[in-house]
Amino acid sequence: MRRLLILRPEPAAGRTADKAARRGFDVLRHPLFAPLPLDWSAPPADGFDALLLTSANAVRLAGPGLADYRALPTYAVGAATAAALHEGGFAEVICGEGDASAIAARIAADGHRAVLHLAGTTVAPMEAGPLRLTRIAVYTMACLPSDPALLRDATPGAILLIHSPRAGERLAECIPLDGRSALHIVAISQAALAACGSGWASLSAPHKPVDDDMLALALSLCE
Repeated sequence: MRRLLILRPEPAAGRTADKAARRGFDVLRHPLFAPLPLDWSAPPADGFDALLLTSANAVRLAGPGLADYRALPTYAVGAATAAALHEGGFAEVICGEGDASAIAARIAADGHRAVLHLAGTTVAPMEAGPLRLTRIAVYTMACLPSDPALLRDATPGAILLIHSPRAGERLAECIPLDGRSALHIVAISQAALAACGSGWASLSAPHKPVDDDMLALALSLCE
């Protein structure tokens, strides 16, 4: 049974862990960050054509102000964000299947231009095209202290899942260059992969930035 270390924040780490366990991995969770809400002021909804969320954390941590936008056409970058919006009382959500640039293109194709984007303090690169984005940070990712158990649990042959460039940078800080040669990295994107640095046994990223494709890559390392 191949060991898999999940480094993304909770509660998303739990969802990934459940999927990985069903695929037969020995799963351990070592979140590198924790999401924390920020104070923000909700601008009037009538100033926007559509609402965009690119993180389930933004849905969970936006607070009561999010409800002001339930009447707007609402777009989610992926299934997890869409599910969080449904749980938050949004009846109709258009769900993307790619990255933030793909859902931005869908919003533009639907004829919207003035878009409110509720997000974290750091966001993945996004091609906005003709959209006029108003981005408001409603949460931040707080860096957790280094956990000595991460080094202990990263045994030779283990696979580490990296879900953001910032997580890749943090991992590179936590595991020294001389401790990487027997560890495999599966990252959600090429940017996240590059942030991990060098010296790893292998580095790979899926064509689509989704959990299932990351786990498929991890499974291929077990063959």
